[in-house]
Amino acid sequence: MRALAIDRDVIVVVSAIWQTTCTAIRAGDEGFVIDSPVLPDELDALSSLLEQAGFPVSGLLATHGDWDHLLGRLAFAEASLGVGEPTAARLAAEPGAAQRDLRGFDDEHYIDGRAPLGLAGVQALPVPGRLSIGADGAELELHPAPGHTVDGTFFWLPWCSVLVCGDYLSPVEIPMVSDAQAYLATLERLLGLVERASTVVPGHGAPQSGEDAKRRIEEDMAYVDALLGGGDAALPRRRRSPEQRRIHARNLAGLSP
Repeated sequence: MRALAIDRDVIVVVSAIWQTTCTAIRAGDEGFVIDSPVLPDELDALSSLLEQAGFPVSGLLATHGDWDHLLGRLAFAEASLGVGEPTAARLAAEPGAAQRDLRGFDDEHYIDGRAPLGLAGVQALPVPGRLSIGADGAELELHPAPGHTVDGTFFWLPWCSVLVCGDYLSPVEIPMVSDAQAYLATLERLLGLVERASTVVPGHGAPQSGEDAKRRIEEDMAYVDALLGGGDAALPRRRRSPEQRRIHARNLAGLSP
């Protein structure tokens, strides 16, 4: 696990598994943890890391309902978990799915003794919408982000020009597409936010500058456009490993009638 201070009010933790990111943010005496690392020792270390850095944890947020982004409760068992309304609907429609996927991962990787993942009492947040943080009037902006999954939320932090965009714009992973039209529309919405961002935090991979993220939008738009055109899309440069080719094959299969 790597911890990166990208702003006085933002720390990003990058998991050793899939480079899944977890972003701690603060404004004054209030703070949130967005998404989560994956491994038990990473989750165990998270609370002490943030305490030492002076980051309060007033609550948890998640960009979407994939299990590897929902593990904050294993580090902060009493904290409330807020998600966009589409994610809350997905979790309600798929009871126990995240827990089953987590158990499957733990079985595959011989991980024992993890506490049960509790997702009761999830708070649904309006998307688009705003969430106040701190006593000085700072606000998080919530923007819709379907296409990777049926749900999804971007979190824009205007007081420090940081965008937390979930499973989009990864430097290590090609687009994983459930709905290509929705994915393309989400990339188009992203562009306006990225142009204002000093730093963009993807769901997988290290934080990147706004300029780098803008180039990645162009690459990912070209890839998804090619998928929609019915052709075999070329994989973006630097994302052509055997695993990315397997993801590409799944994307193609998902487009088949």
